[in-house]
Amino acid sequence: MSRVLIALTTGVALFGIAGLLQAAQAAPKPADGKSVPAAVGGAETTLIGQFGTWGAYVGKAHGGKVCFALAKPASSKSNPSRPREPAYAFVSTRPAEKVINEVFVMIGYTLKQGSPSTLEVGGGTYAMFAQGDAIWIQNAAEERRMVEAMRRSSNFVVKGTSAKGVETTDTFSLKGLAQALDKIAQDCRR
Repeated sequence: MSRVLIALTTGVALFGIAGLLQAAQAAPKPADGKSVPAAVGGAETTLIGQFGTWGAYVGKAHGGKVCFALAKPASSKSNPSRPREPAYAFVSTRPAEKVINEVFVMIGYTLKQGSPSTLEVGGGTYAMFAQGDAIWIQNAAEERRMVEAMRRSSNFVVKGTSAKGVETTDTFSLKGLAQALDKIAQDCRR
């Protein structure tokens, strides 16, 4: 990842998760194909399982344990077509902060201030708020319902608009997400 994230949301520094993402991307792959712990910017992360398109990771950031499921989009479209950084979907759990299954998506570009972003899954559409190049659910009370819909569905779609007015649609496969969430729930207990 070539950018440094400083965005804050719900009192949590996104840089911690971004550091873990960098570590996950940089983790060497031994001959057996499994990741080994890596350290980037003070963050350590280990791939604890690959389930379909979703990887399950455990790590430490800012002195606390962080577990997350991570996937890249199955397809991305932009109008007009423009290059951008890769997009990633996360579902994170941070036991010390009592955060369970927080969903956010790093879009891969700076989002247009005040423009609506949405996440569509299981027949529902969830309003998302943007900060920098990431989106989170606008109404935290709906997050549990959204995660349950993600567990049962085959994909979800994220729509947003860049600061330059480029409209994007990313479709993420949910194959393996339920298993990845079960794995991080098991490995991320206090």
